[in-house]
Amino acid sequence: MRKYRNIKTYVGDELLDSKKEARCYSTLMLLQRAGAIRDLQRQVPFVLLDAYTNNKGEKIREIKYLADFVYYDLQKSQWTVVDVKSAATRTQVYKLKKKLFEYKYRDYFFEEM
Repeated sequence: MRKYRNIKTYVGDELLDSKKEARCYSTLMLLQRAGAIRDLQRQVPFVLLDAYTNNKGEKIREIKYLADFVYYDLQKSQWTVVDVKSAATRTQVYKLKKKLFEYKYRDYFFEEM
């Protein structure tokens, strides 16, 4: 059984992590076909903190946020990041990464579904 009890679901030949994410992807694909959005992408990584070496000489990995979907909204004239969440997946780590993302990538509109 999966950690959050989600069921992987196909949309066309794309395998998504949950039924909710699959519904969101289907809706975004329709919006793209209708010309409301463009450049729809899945699983886009954003660096929140670059890798570095601390004062002990230890190499520390970068911290990334992986967006479920990213697209350009033609009506709002801005890039949008969509994260599909349930109550169980809104963890403290997620909330912290969301704040870091919103601080670092202020030109992006962040949306939870």
